[in-house]
Amino acid sequence: MTTVVDVYRFLQKKAPFELQKDYDNSGFLVGRGDAEVTKILVALDITDTVIREAIMQGAQLIVAHHPVIFDGIKSVTDQTVTGRDLLTLAENRIAAICAHTNLDAVEDGVNDALALRLGLSDIGQLKQTGVDDQGRPYGIGRIGFVPQQPLYDFAMAVKSLLGSNGVRLVDGGRPVHRVAVGGGSCAGLMADAIAQGCDTFVTADVKYSNFLDAKALELNLIDAGHFPTENVVCPVLQDWLSQRFPQVSVLLSKRHHEVFSYL
Repeated sequence: MTTVVDVYRFLQKKAPFELQKDYDNSGFLVGRGDAEVTKILVALDITDTVIREAIMQGAQLIVAHHPVIFDGIKSVTDQTVTGRDLLTLAENRIAAICAHTNLDAVEDGVNDALALRLGLSDIGQLKQTGVDDQGRPYGIGRIGFVPQQPLYDFAMAVKSLLGSNGVRLVDGGRPVHRVAVGGGSCAGLMADAIAQGCDTFVTADVKYSNFLDAKALELNLIDAGHFPTENVVCPVLQDWLSQRFPQVSVLLSKRHHEVFSYL
């Protein structure tokens, strides 16, 4: 029998939860540790739509990237979005495990998945933070190479490969060859990308001032969206869990998509 705690302990080995940022709230967040798990739903977020999908599929556990409980909460009622989601999870005996910034940083996590999806070769770390207790280096962001090409061609490939509804970009005036990637909100690592000799940086949630700085620093900067740059890790989680727990059915959410559109 596989339990919720068995899944948590496995994910602890793959992406140690103590590597999460101080502001984060990754871990085993909802449910009973000794509950049996025969079906897992994997999704980037635990939204009402994803919870309803888990109920329909008969899943006892949702494994997600973004924490279902993030900011401090003082009540769990149907008067807030988070409260309603937590009540629905509890009422349907569905547990939740969330691996956020720890999964961003570890080998084969979010940023390796993003680099591989974009076809980067000779992949290395953008900014190493340290090594875990098994001696494995970890840190946010990756760097690598693509065949030299115009920025527009690369940006269109990024949009297609990630399934983005649209991309925003600034042209730093250089062809694309040495690329940095940071899934989610990583524009703060632009200086690291430049220090590593990158001509292009792909990330998300880029501010206006970031675009101005990138232009001045002659860095091609592409905002491909938070969901598209991080959802690439969900098939990785599915693969990890399926291989470790072959007796458990592990499903990818089919209902969770990018929340906004471009006109």
